Amino acid sequence: MLGAFANAFRTPDLRRKLLFVLMIIVIFRAGSQLPAPGVNVANVQQCIDLAASGDNASLYSLVNLFSGGALLQLTVFALGIMPYITASIILQLLVVVIPRLEALKKEGQAGQTKITQYTRYLTLGLALLQATGIVALARSGSLLQCNLDLLHSDSTSTFLVMVVTMTAGTAVIMWLGELITERGVGNGMSILIFCQVVATFPGALWEVGKSQGWWTFGVVLAIGLVIVAAVIFIEQAQRRIPVQYARRMVGRKMFGGSSTYIPLKVNQAGIIPVIFASSLLYLPAMAVQFNQESTSGWVTWVSRYFVTGDHPFYMAAYFGLIVFFTYFYVSITFNPHEVADNMKKYGGFIPGIRAGKPTEDYLSYVLSRITLPGALYLGLIALIPLIALVLINANQNFPFGGTSILIMVGVALDTVKQIESQLQQRNYEGFLR
Repeated sequence: MLGAFANAFRTPDLRRKLLFVLMIIVIFRAGSQLPAPGVNVANVQQCIDLAASGDNASLYSLVNLFSGGALLQLTVFALGIMPYITASIILQLLVVVIPRLEALKKEGQAGQTKITQYTRYLTLGLALLQATGIVALARSGSLLQCNLDLLHSDSTSTFLVMVVTMTAGTAVIMWLGELITERGVGNGMSILIFCQVVATFPGALWEVGKSQGWWTFGVVLAIGLVIVAAVIFIEQAQRRIPVQYARRMVGRKMFGGSSTYIPLKVNQAGIIPVIFASSLLYLPAMAVQFNQESTSGWVTWVSRYFVTGDHPFYMAAYFGLIVFFTYFYVSITFNPHEVADNMKKYGGFIPGIRAGKPTEDYLSYVLSRITLPGALYLGLIALIPLIALVLINANQNFPFGGTSILIMVGVALDTVKQIESQLQQRNYEGFLR
């Protein structure tokens, strides 16, 4: 990895792209530290320190993870990349449900451009809703469960300015991500997510050493490196299904006769099931927060099992939801019927398997078998912070495991692959010198 970056900086074109990406990251992080207009920074910081040691510390941890700690500080980029992630997931699900969107997806680049435009509009709508909710919680004092005033003024004008500022910040983040994709290296949105996750990593690691002792810090670091190596191994693992294309004559030219394969990754669903499961389990905790004064039985039951995250019932529910959403997401993103039809249309077949329905059944069989270890892997990785919560009394932002490791490893591997491919294009000599 380090060799690839060193070689990239020796190439003038790639060096310009990497420096451009670094400049965008600096701007992005600056916006994540700049308070929104009307925020009482001193009171916010005091409330964050109090909330970190409270029972509701995990309530906003997923969204705060994707904002690099900017959400609870009420900065300009407080919403981070989360509205775009949510909009992208919604559009992916709607493509399967709405025939018009499915037809757009099949139109190629023009249809994909239209879907991207819909994603932008939906991102702004979600950002407006989230900004309104967050500012309303901050104005009422419910955001951090703190008695101090988080805003300098409770006026409607301050409320509207903060909502517009945070929504505009999300639009700027989208623009920065697209700039990285067009003029830099790698996927812009993925790199921005990576930056936000990495921004919280050193602080969480330092907190482990300061609160649990440096011997525990060393053990956690060693175990973390083993976890990272295991995640890299499984993220790279795939089942390659061989595909043979028959020769066919089109006019006077011969086409086909080549061999290729269909790569089915062990973790075909990526990080989406973890996000779905975490979001669903945060709903009961959020409902309890808004009904804290209630003495009804369901409030007590949810507070006991679904708020702190260290109860075995919570862990079992979390693991089960991740397995369920892994199968659900893989089933809507990989369509064996469509793949089998495309192979049959272009004269492709799997050796030993007849084209058409037998190919579809074979792909479904392989996909269902390979999804099981991927689902178990995601569930175990996501449970690591909860297990650490029990064993070493860590907080919910435990650095190794769960969403943070999956994001960091996945984005880093993808970016390095793109850098190496561009280096190979520029340094490939071919047969003729």
